[in-house]
Amino acid sequence: MTTQRTSGRRKQAMAAAAVVTALLATAACGGGNDSDGDGGGAAGYDAANNKVAQADQVKKGGELKFAATQDADSWDTTRGYYGMMWNFARYYSRQLVTNKAEPGSKGAELTPDLATGLAKISDDGKTYTYTLRDGITWEDGKPITSKDVKYGIERVWAQDVLSGGPVYLKDVLDPKGEYPGPYKDPSPDKLGLKAIETPDDKTIVFKLPEANSDFEEMLALISASPVRQDKDTKSKYALHPFSSGPYKFQSYNPGKDLVLVRNTNWKQSSDPIRKAYPDKISIKFFTNANDMDARLIAGDYDLDLNQTGMSSQGRTTALKEHKANLDNPVSGYIRYAVFPQTVKPFDNIHCRKAVIYGADHVSLQNARGGPIAGGDIGTNMLPPSVPGSEGQKYDPYQLATANKNGNVAKAKEELKACGKPGGFKTRIAVRNNKPVEVATAESMQASLKKVGIQAEIDQYDGSQTTGIIGSPSNVQKKGYGIIIMGWGPDFPTVQGYGLPLWDSSYILQSGNNNFAMIKDKTIDGLFDQYVKTLDDAGKAKIATEINHKVMEGGYYLPFVFEKFINWRSDRLANVYTTDAYSGMYDFVNLGLKSGK
Repeated sequence: MTTQRTSGRRKQAMAAAAVVTALLATAACGGGNDSDGDGGGAAGYDAANNKVAQADQVKKGGELKFAATQDADSWDTTRGYYGMMWNFARYYSRQLVTNKAEPGSKGAELTPDLATGLAKISDDGKTYTYTLRDGITWEDGKPITSKDVKYGIERVWAQDVLSGGPVYLKDVLDPKGEYPGPYKDPSPDKLGLKAIETPDDKTIVFKLPEANSDFEEMLALISASPVRQDKDTKSKYALHPFSSGPYKFQSYNPGKDLVLVRNTNWKQSSDPIRKAYPDKISIKFFTNANDMDARLIAGDYDLDLNQTGMSSQGRTTALKEHKANLDNPVSGYIRYAVFPQTVKPFDNIHCRKAVIYGADHVSLQNARGGPIAGGDIGTNMLPPSVPGSEGQKYDPYQLATANKNGNVAKAKEELKACGKPGGFKTRIAVRNNKPVEVATAESMQASLKKVGIQAEIDQYDGSQTTGIIGSPSNVQKKGYGIIIMGWGPDFPTVQGYGLPLWDSSYILQSGNNNFAMIKDKTIDGLFDQYVKTLDDAGKAKIATEINHKVMEGGYYLPFVFEKFINWRSDRLANVYTTDAYSGMYDFVNLGLKSGK
């Protein structure tokens, strides 16, 4: 399972890189009008949050203009792991199944894409069979075959050449790591992975060694996109992926700009998901977030590709002067502190609880940006978008109610119970390139001082996260008793969110994400039970139980169920947020009102 931990690690990198945009202070000057002459104006505050805004005004044509301060980690369908990349990649890649192009929780549901229907699943949950649609083609007009889908998935095994993306499919289809990947495959056709069969060009069959109830969710990830063997440029594929969707790459200058134009060989009749409204889709990458926010407000661009919220000054300007252009979605991320049990005295549950009770949760929320830009006070570790979540209703430490400003008496009780009645010293590890995280650490430091816990803040190089806090031996050596971090789901289930964080088999000596070093047989057993449970109600119940066990262990102090303030231009139509991409706008069917 080692490789899947890479998956978790990259997810964290996604969080890290994406948040950069939200944290750079912008001095976004005013500028834009409430209407750009299309007669529609802005849709209204929160008009596209979990609902569709301006659907009736969408026109075919025009250029949809994205702005961003962060390029994708990779535009290669196998390697990309940033949420915005997965969202954007549906313009040029298709999968057997994908998320519904619908707002809110509906968007997290699966629907057929290249396949004619959802999987036919055997009674034992180990065999998944799909039939491909008629009329599905590559950008040169050649048909997409079952072998192209198989080859695209096989690329996940080529971790020595194509590292970086999620590897759930590899772990589930080949848990022993026996297949060498297509570049080392001795088969003449390079299609030697036994777990996937292609009896003909229209049929693809997956044979799992063990059942996994989230397998179809994994097939909806961008990493399950088809790749045609004769167009595979290996490590250079990110520069020009070969399109199976309605748009194709016209030009890409990394860190500068990307332009997609219509793929004239794509047929609307073959694609039930994509409406392909714009003629052209562009991304302009900015080095300066001040400039980007100002240009968004001025109406020069339509939305932020990174979807991590406007930064403080731009947000202030927008809320004051352009509120109708803003939405305030829940991001799907939880921001939190985690307590490694290998660092004393956090091997004692009462010392961990002393920190949980001693912290001022309103102060922490304010450090994150307050209720609107930061989010609701976090009370547990399961994001609202994951089935089994109880949201703020599950608040075992009363963090959002009785103890929201901290409970000094309760914290001192716990200190006494852990044998540290006078308090103790520890270190808080926080990324130096995340001002909001540093502010959060300072809030913790101040409130813990009141209960006798002296916390020194160590700002480490945020670009080296994996080797610093991802190394349990380094965490122990540095005495990091508190680590500040955040996490969001790869796909909206407890497996797609919590497995790398809480399962003991995911503790790694490098690239570790189980920072708390949780080795709980009950939690491990619940995950084992979860992957074999095929009914949704049963899965949600187990997810709830896992979350309860994690919270009962006192391994985490959640700060917020994160929220953002996101910008949409007056020109945008058919715009809505979706749980499929952690509260981002769903890019796939965005259009313009004027078609110009």
